[in-house]
Amino acid sequence: MKQIPFLAVALLLAGGATAQHAHPPGSGSYAALASREIKALSTEETEALRAGRGMMQALPAELNGYPGPMHTLEHAQALALSAEQRVATEALMTRHKGEARRLGAAVIDAERALEQAFARREADAPRIRTLVAEVARLRGELRASHLLAHVEQTRLLSAGQTEQYQRLRGYARN
Repeated sequence: MKQIPFLAVALLLAGGATAQHAHPPGSGSYAALASREIKALSTEETEALRAGRGMMQALPAELNGYPGPMHTLEHAQALALSAEQRVATEALMTRHKGEARRLGAAVIDAERALEQAFARREADAPRIRTLVAEVARLRGELRASHLLAHVEQTRLLSAGQTEQYQRLRGYARN
């Protein structure tokens, strides 16, 4: 098998990266995003934040054996949830969704404030650092909320139910 010299591969990759970001003059790579109310958020992300959806923020929990309340309820029959487990899981889900919606709305507001600092030409280093720190804090709280819901859900299930959840979700290695 013929080997391609390292330098040739590096040059090919560098050229590909450059070509990927090259745009004809005036075509602006982000032109299609300019009409967004909040430039940093897509319509889909804004809707997901408002709805309290997970947006894969709890993957470390989900993929490491910590079931989530939404999918636990989806598989309630197959998991043979007791009446008490179902009530507790529904309460957890309601509580978590409320918190996720509240935090999601706060993230949207914080992103809007950051957007407005630039739109109003009020962007300077101290202001941007403060606004970005707030966005990061809120996004961190939101992610923690999603992860903690998985921790709480796991406490509500038996080890056997947790193993069954993993099989039902396609994660278990047989």
